[in-house]
Amino acid sequence: MAQRFVLGGLATVLAGAVAKVFGPEAGGLFLAFPAILCASATLIEKHERERKQKLGLSGYRRGTDAAALDAAGAALGSIGLAAFGACVWRFAPGLAYSSLALASITWLLVSVLLWRLRREVRAIR
Repeated sequence: MAQRFVLGGLATVLAGAVAKVFGPEAGGLFLAFPAILCASATLIEKHERERKQKLGLSGYRRGTDAAALDAAGAALGSIGLAAFGACVWRFAPGLAYSSLALASITWLLVSVLLWRLRREVRAIR
């Protein structure tokens, strides 16, 4: 629990520093990171490790692999989030509420397409 608290706090400080140096637009890209990624990565690792330990196995490798996969998904989702922000920035002045719907669809498509591309590249290797 303490580890999650410290990691979340450090990530929050980092997001604040980015916002101070580069402005609120850049800082906004980092806002979800402290709330979700640090906590979810440690929770996923712990859950998977404990699940394997119940079966009599170490579970260390499985836990770290599961946390890494979650982080990869978060990275691809953040690219989708950048596409969302670009759509809102571009279309909000003229389309207002419609720009949010368009941006949401863009986020979903970019994120899913990147994930599928990642799977295809991994399958080729």
